[in-house]
Amino acid sequence: MKICIIAEGSYPYVTGGVSSWIQNIATQMPEHEFIIYAIAAQKKQQGKFKYDLPANVIEVKEAFLDSYLEEDSKWGKRFRLDAEQKKNVKALLGSDGTLDWTSFIRLFRSSRFDRVSDFLTSRDFFDILEELCQEKYPLVPFTEMFWTVRSMILPLFITIRDDIPEADLYHSVSTGYAGVIGVVAKEIYNKPFLLTEHGIYSREREEEIIKAEWVKGYFKDLWIQYFYRISSCAYELSDQVTTLFGRNKEIEIELGCEAEKISIIPNGVRIKDYADLPSEKPADQYYIGAIVRVVPIKDIKTMLQSFALIKRELPNAMFYVMGPYEEDLSYYEECLQLVQSLELQDVIFTGSVKIKDYIGKMDLLMLTSISEGQPLAILEGMAAGKPFVVTNVGSCKELLEGMNDEIGAAGFVVPVMHYEQLAQAAIALCKNEKLRIEMGRNAYERVKKHYRQDDVIENYRRLYGRMGGEKNGRNRVRA
Repeated sequence: MKICIIAEGSYPYVTGGVSSWIQNIATQMPEHEFIIYAIAAQKKQQGKFKYDLPANVIEVKEAFLDSYLEEDSKWGKRFRLDAEQKKNVKALLGSDGTLDWTSFIRLFRSSRFDRVSDFLTSRDFFDILEELCQEKYPLVPFTEMFWTVRSMILPLFITIRDDIPEADLYHSVSTGYAGVIGVVAKEIYNKPFLLTEHGIYSREREEEIIKAEWVKGYFKDLWIQYFYRISSCAYELSDQVTTLFGRNKEIEIELGCEAEKISIIPNGVRIKDYADLPSEKPADQYYIGAIVRVVPIKDIKTMLQSFALIKRELPNAMFYVMGPYEEDLSYYEECLQLVQSLELQDVIFTGSVKIKDYIGKMDLLMLTSISEGQPLAILEGMAAGKPFVVTNVGSCKELLEGMNDEIGAAGFVVPVMHYEQLAQAAIALCKNEKLRIEMGRNAYERVKKHYRQDDVIENYRRLYGRMGGEKNGRNRVRA
């Protein structure tokens, strides 16, 4: 079977998390061929892969959301959209009413447009936006609204018109633009579409926009509604949906996904890979680590603030941030500046490293994210028998405390951004070797019982087999 995995902002440009999950799926299913449809923010990322691709990955199709910058357009055309087409465009921009995604996709893949940017400089779009502003945004300057909306939706329109490789099954690992591509592929080739959500894409974009300085206050709601709307495309038109844990499923249902097509397949790790790891370190030092990308959603700054408090109590503590920092260099620089302003010693940003060379030496691990799905970083640490201090996001509480499995706690769970509580929990673990050993043992037992990678691969192997022969009976659209 030929399977097209569609990934946005992850594989093969970024390591860890979803990217590791994709690499494992492809590597451990040599009986299938895989095409990777990789969506990245900027064209400068082209070809900069962080993984050695398995032999059964036969193609990587790269798409860049900033490619709209290369498009010219002609002003003032008239495309004479009908009432349904106008309603769909307005619905995308936050107007009341439903959006018929099939009709919308067919319109913007049609030969009516030489370039999709022509529509956004057309009289039709100008009239639609003017009408929407009168209805919903009467106090917002029209010129600002026009250029904001244009930059917001151009990447979506270009994504819809992109060439998509033909496959037997399309598997998107998020909603958003990747989910839209899955739907477009389903419509073009009449093939099944599987959606997997690790984290809830629209919730994560909402959290980022709320904090973003580049979005003016009165446009934040517009951007947030837009991401929820494009996520609804995949929820509505996917054939099957998988997610990692029960709360994710509940949120997907709240956001409009049919409960009947959602199943839960947890993450997993190869436990034997974490046996007999190097563990030598100075006996008089405490090693605290974090397996994490240095990006805002992981909230490294809260982690550093907590370590400042830990360092006051335990001067011989060391802190290792183990993961890449190139993805957001400005945020990385902010973290370095915070280290300086806090006058912190013994903080090491390792960059991309072989995690197994480090985690065996750690006394405990931390994760302070403001949003998560079911973090592979936690499962890796648990497989190595390490206790955790984590924020209460995604399935972190479920991983550490279990679901009535009669295995004890594997660490401490604290509220998001509460660096004092993070520090207190870490200090308690450092000072109590017996507790560290007990929680580390619980971590290992829980992973061994519930989160084995062999089970993940077998579950997806069966799901691919069931879906690969299905026909959805839809009419084809222009390829």
